[in-house]
This record gives sequence, C-alpha cells and structure tokens, in this order.
Amino acid sequence: MSEEALLEVTDLRVAFAAGGQEISAVNGVSFSVRPGETLAVIGESGSGKTVSCRAIMGLLPSTAIVKGSARLRGTELIGLPEPELRRHRGAQMAMVFQDPARSLNPTMRIGQQIAEAVRTHRDVSKAEARAEAIELLRLVRMPLPERRFGEYPHQLSGGMRQRVVIAIALACKPKLLIADEATTALDVTTQAQIMELLLDLQDELDMALVMISHDLGLAASYASEVVVMYAGKIVEQAPAGQLFGARGAVRMRYTRALLDAIPDMERAAHTPLPVVAGRPPDLAALPPGCAFADRCAAAEDDCRETAPDLAEHVPGHRWACWHPCAAGDNSENGDIPS
Repeated sequence: MSEEALLEVTDLRVAFAAGGQEISAVNGVSFSVRPGETLAVIGESGSGKTVSCRAIMGLLPSTAIVKGSARLRGTELIGLPEPELRRHRGAQMAMVFQDPARSLNPTMRIGQQIAEAVRTHRDVSKAEARAEAIELLRLVRMPLPERRFGEYPHQLSGGMRQRVVIAIALACKPKLLIADEATTALDVTTQAQIMELLLDLQDELDMALVMISHDLGLAASYASEVVVMYAGKIVEQAPAGQLFGARGAVRMRYTRALLDAIPDMERAAHTPLPVVAGRPPDLAALPPGCAFADRCAAAEDDCRETAPDLAEHVPGHRWACWHPCAAGDNSENGDIPS
C-alpha cells in the first residue's frame, strides 16, 4: 500500500449471478485516496461507481462475487468477516446515500437514531449518547438542534434530513466518508450548502471524502481528484485542476461527451442541450473493443477490435482511448461551467 494512502483499491472486481452466468459490474478498478483528499467518482447510471464503493463498504448482497483488494489503513476489507467489517463501518468509514428518506426510520425521532448510532460503536450511557447526538446536530449546522432532536423525519426538509444522515455517518468521526449522490435530490441552493458542509467537516475532522456523482460540474467545483467510470472500468483519472482548468486536459472521449452535455447558461435560449448519443453497453455482452466505441464519433476499426488499457500517459493522468482528444480541447464552450 502506498505510504500516503488511507484507502488503496487494487484490481477490484464485482460480478452478479444472473440467468446462469456471471455479469461483471466492476472489472479491474484501482485507485487510492489520501487522508483529507476529495475524490470524485463520475459516470452514468450503471457505470459501476456505486457498486465499487458498496463493495468497499461490504454492503453488497451475499450473491455478489467480489474479488481484488481494498485496504483501509492497511487492513484488507475484501473478504473480511462481517463482525470485523462492522467494527470498521462507522468507526473508520461511513457512507451517506442519495435518498435520506430511505436512510431514516420514519417511526423514530431523529435524535434517537443519531444516539443509537453513537451507542452502536461506543460504550456510553443514554444520557451521554443524547448529548453527543445534539452536538452532532450542531456539527452539521442543524438549526435549533435541541428541538430537532425530538422531531420525526417527516417534519424536516430534504436538506435537514440529509444533515441528519450525515450526522449519523459522523457519529464516530470516521476517517473515510463516501457520499453516494448525496445532493442529487436537493435543489441547487441546498446542494451547495450540503457540499460546503461536507468540505468544512472534512477539514475539521481530517477526513477523506469520496463523492459518487454523475455531475462533472460538481466534481470540478469540489474534488481534488477525479475518476471517470464507464461500463465497469475506469476510463480516465486525473487531478481536477488538471482535467478542468484553464488548460484543461480531458483526453477520454467519454469524459469529453459528459463535459459537453453540461448545460451552459451562456447558450442562446431554446438551444438544444448536447447529449451523449446512444446507450451504455449490455454488461452481459460487452464488446471485444472499447465499450464506448458505438457511441463515439471518433471511433475507428481498432477501437472496436481491441479495448485500450488504462495507462498513465502523462504524470498523474491516466486514460483509456486509442484516439484521445487533443490536450487543451476541453469542450466546445471552453472551461467547464461552475
């Protein structure tokens, strides 16, 4: 494991049995996360980003076949017995999900749910857990935390419910927080507030943050490192500033397509939004070549015959494309919109 890495993922593979065959949802993913780093994992639905992180957390169903390595502070998580894995979840790593309404028990007061998370991992009294729960509500900037402690999830706004979920995730001050589309269901203003909250908490707790998202704009605004996934593989990875800055260096055609599909406020009214043409491939019948070839205007015969390997072509920047975009040619509109 890299001396600087908090989390080191190597050749992670996840398959599911269906119809008498194994369908590969994640195929050879490798990345690392350093303490205090914000890593964005980007891709369309079905690209493998959520499955990868659930595999790391040990939250996949028992039917999943998980191979490879995911080491957290030197401890191998893949294959770790559930009782031992449970000790790491919450204490060392935690996950925040997209829909807070599904993460919270509608019949329990929110304060009880936070206090329960505290007592699950720490030997404290009910009174101490209650006091800690109120402090966690303050930590996530919940207004009137003592009053909110006694309220039910349905009495809170979407942004408030997400703050409660974050408070539960932070009950034991984990060193790794995975946020799975944690702001997708929120309005733009609340989304920005939650992201700023997560970054402030990251600094305060010296915590690494992994953001799972389909939103390149979010990655450009908040991440320090970006991983782009497609059809179960990483197709591009680089520091966010290098990828999206004034001298942007997007090289993978899929990343470029995602970038061009971001709405631009400077476009003329009623201008059709660019879209990524076609659909992702069937994971049960992946083509022999590049999985993006059928959707790529620049694809040639070699793209359909042999899949390009993910390789570091310049320091810190990996991509998998036979015919990459020209360096500095980020999009038809220049820099990524913020």
